[in-house]
Amino acid sequence: MANMKQQIKRYKNDDKKRALNASFKSSLKTAIKNVKAAVEAGNKEEAVKAFNLAASKLDSSVSKGIHHKNYASRQKAKLAKLVNSIA
Repeated sequence: MANMKQQIKRYKNDDKKRALNASFKSSLKTAIKNVKAAVEAGNKEEAVKAFNLAASKLDSSVSKGIHHKNYASRQKAKLAKLVNSIA
């Protein structure tokens, strides 16, 4: 543990951010799983709702700096392809 007050504060803030990022990543994974579950069930309306939420969370993760923009783009394309396969 550091002795300087500034570094101690940095550790505390880093722990808070790490916890928030982990929580957000978990909620994002859940949103993606919900899209896949709706597609498996064959429920187009539910899949579209879940996809919109997941896409929103992916965009949010990019703006927060949690994920790279290409990751979000790739995930959205993959999920959109799944949702469109129900047609």
